[in-house]
Amino acid sequence: MASYKPAVISSYPKLGKKVTRDTVYWKNYKAPVQIKEFGAVTNIDFSPIAPYNYAVTASTRIHIYGRYSQEPIKTFSRFKDTAYCGTYRNDGKLLVAGSEDGIVRLFDVDGRAALRQYSGHTKAVQVTAFTSDDYRLISGSDDYSVRLWDISTSTELLCFKEHTDYIRCGCTSNLNADLFVTGSYDHTVKVFDARIDKSVITMEHGQPVESVLMFPSGGLLVSAGGRYVKVWDMLKGGQLLASLRNHHKTVTCLCLSKSGQRLLSASLDRHVKIYSTSTYKVVHSLDYAAAILSLALAPEDEAIVVGMTNSVLNIQHRKCNEKKLDIASKKRGPSYRYFVKGKDYMPKKDDVLVSNPVRLQLKKYDKLLKSFQVSLALDAVLESKIRIKTPEITTGVMQELNRRGTLQNALAGRDEKQLSILLGFLIRNVVDPRFASVLMNVAEIVIDIYSSVIGESSIVDNQFLKLKDLLEKEIDYQEELLEVLGMMDTIFATMTTKKVVVPGYQNCAVVAGPEQEEPMAVA
Repeated sequence: MASYKPAVISSYPKLGKKVTRDTVYWKNYKAPVQIKEFGAVTNIDFSPIAPYNYAVTASTRIHIYGRYSQEPIKTFSRFKDTAYCGTYRNDGKLLVAGSEDGIVRLFDVDGRAALRQYSGHTKAVQVTAFTSDDYRLISGSDDYSVRLWDISTSTELLCFKEHTDYIRCGCTSNLNADLFVTGSYDHTVKVFDARIDKSVITMEHGQPVESVLMFPSGGLLVSAGGRYVKVWDMLKGGQLLASLRNHHKTVTCLCLSKSGQRLLSASLDRHVKIYSTSTYKVVHSLDYAAAILSLALAPEDEAIVVGMTNSVLNIQHRKCNEKKLDIASKKRGPSYRYFVKGKDYMPKKDDVLVSNPVRLQLKKYDKLLKSFQVSLALDAVLESKIRIKTPEITTGVMQELNRRGTLQNALAGRDEKQLSILLGFLIRNVVDPRFASVLMNVAEIVIDIYSSVIGESSIVDNQFLKLKDLLEKEIDYQEELLEVLGMMDTIFATMTTKKVVVPGYQNCAVVAGPEQEEPMAVA
């Protein structure tokens, strides 16, 4: 008896995910560490000096976390109401924060009580920042005012009241201590100069502004509000360079990578989008479990810290090169040469060749086909892990059954559950161009066999109706496609050149246009 030949399963090309340098870089983080806070995490700020602790503002507290600590190493809780925008100074020794009661508080990182309090705002202060000279700070409030304070004397130096709605974001220039930017719910972004008593540039964002970010060079400014992230050229008086709309909900915060070549935006749609600052296209995306309110990157991009509306702080640390250390410490195994040793050996005259017969390992469905159990073979390839992940195997076995002439026997005699599984597979794959030629024949046989039981099961009836609608739509698509192909053939036919022989001319062609009555000879 001839040996059994396994069923032929056609292989189809699969499109893999495009792996880029950004994909490798931003996926090189460990599993997240999640810390439950007392309220929604509204702000995260990293200390600019080692060991790069970070301040987390949530509810009525500001927690200071160490680089790898899962418990706060210090807590500032001297707030009567909700705290906002805990921000470090450039030397990492002072911390400033606003609050719901309208008071701006200055803290020593090594102490507990507030060093200074700055009173003047009449409503909640949600924006605080130090100027680059480290001697002044700015604050923005829901009373529509922006104030500049002297740190040492606690006196108000300037007050700007140009905004007409809540001020919810702001930043200062790293190059010029007199320049700072604020964004407001009045849809505007304003650039102020402390040397004069009014704004110098006003930009219309078009949506309530939630976050602003100035590049370290000072030449570009980014604003976020609504679903838009907009990039402005400061050197051209606030000219709009790019308008990005890649989020589905309001964008809440922005930050830059260590190199300044990647811009990150977080949104209430639970996504963090990473853009290239040269093309402003999305190069990677990160997903989280809840809406995001705050985002920060550690120096050298060592960690990504995200604060969410469900009061969870999500921390991901970059993986170190543990594999290299393991390889160096482990004993070196046999080399490639060891495994290919003797491959090129040529047998001599007196050598005795002993060969081990290769035993063919058959799949479950091949074993059943070998023993002519066609119905069980079809059941084997209709299991969920095969019919969903590798439908080409199921289709290949059906094609083999059809070749043997036993497909109808295999499809017959099925109960409601088995028939429902079979119809579900057909609905999912019958219009797939790879499987259509085989599954159309299967669908016809199923309809012929089970047409008499229609009306006995609501589940099977619904699946038959779905299959009918699917096939009708596919037929409509094919008819429309044929009509388009006919139109294109007509157009191409009128554009062809016909070669004719005209007396007195050699190597000439007649170009017949659609509106020409007589052909024209062209030499």
